[in-house]
Amino acid sequence: MSDITLLTAPRWWNGHRAHANARVLVRDGKVVDTACRHPPPGTTVVDLPRHTLLPGLIDCHVHVAPAPPSPELPTTGGQVLAALPALRALLANGFTTARDLGCAPQDPPTVHLRHALESGIITGPRLLLAPHLISARAGHGDRSPFAAFPGEGEAGAVADGRDEVARRVRLEARLRADWIKCVATGGVTSVNDDPGRPTYSQDELDILVRTATDLGLPCATHAFSDEGIKRAVRAGVRSVEHACLATPAVLDLLADHAVFLVPTLYSVRYFLDRLDDDGFWADRSDAREKVAQHADTLRGHGARVAASRATVAYGTDAGMFPHAENWREFPAMTTAGLTPEDALRTATGTAADLLQRPALGAIRPGAQADLVAVPGDPLRDIDVMGAVDFVMQRGVVRHSP
Repeated sequence: MSDITLLTAPRWWNGHRAHANARVLVRDGKVVDTACRHPPPGTTVVDLPRHTLLPGLIDCHVHVAPAPPSPELPTTGGQVLAALPALRALLANGFTTARDLGCAPQDPPTVHLRHALESGIITGPRLLLAPHLISARAGHGDRSPFAAFPGEGEAGAVADGRDEVARRVRLEARLRADWIKCVATGGVTSVNDDPGRPTYSQDELDILVRTATDLGLPCATHAFSDEGIKRAVRAGVRSVEHACLATPAVLDLLADHAVFLVPTLYSVRYFLDRLDDDGFWADRSDAREKVAQHADTLRGHGARVAASRATVAYGTDAGMFPHAENWREFPAMTTAGLTPEDALRTATGTAADLLQRPALGAIRPGAQADLVAVPGDPLRDIDVMGAVDFVMQRGVVRHSP
């Protein structure tokens, strides 16, 4: 294939709206024209009949490293190898960019994966990273044994109080973090906390976000319920993840403060649908109890998100379920009440806005040549987003029909 490629398709989505008759010219990894009628001599033409062409998709909340780390591959190198199938699955689904929001090991394998991806050693989505999940002790990110004391056998990026929290943010920056992720409430899959309660004080969140801002790093927060979300919004986070127990008034508060919502709808449904499966919960009975306790509120999560004024960005929490299923966030959104247009926008233009990457999530001159295609019209049948059969990344074809 030459360095110049013309992609044709009967429909295309530019990151914000639909158009007919795509004729997208790509040169040197960039889009240079979207209505090219006279391609230069030597141009490779890729015709995608009956397809819709879209920008490379963006998943703003994944975990590609195994959690917990695989006992068969306990070293950092082993964890890197164990993550390769996840990267392949995400890219095959058309996700050319992903934001990984934290893993457990002190030496995070995602940092090494990002370097390997940027160097072209391996293929997969470009990764934007929060290396760890910064958590209060006894919070959602505290993986320590029950009897662990500070500095002695603790596991997880735990930090309490202004000084520890600021130091932890700086340690994440030393790992060349793209994002800082913190925990504002308890979670479902952790044993020491309650998703309905905050775990960081306002003062601690304020210093965390202020320190990150001084270092030029945006913040995302895991937050399920109202008080933790309100504290995080006051502190100045850029995105709230999950918000599964939030009330409508607090979801609208995000819109009032220009904070993005990443609602991870499919992940919620994935666990709710398995509440009666004893085998699924065999080694996580505590999590099952929490899901059951909050099941009625969790079932209304999608409808509350769809009715809110919050700006929704696509994020799945893939890694909590098989990465190959991350495309299912699209039908989860439309089932909840978002339109197909809204759903596509969350994974393209809006996701790029959240990540502050204007060259991504769009098909326009000057944009990155990350392009995917599906055999059908997702505005008529959103399930075709699970059938991506063409993937171009930085102008290089990774998958084709």
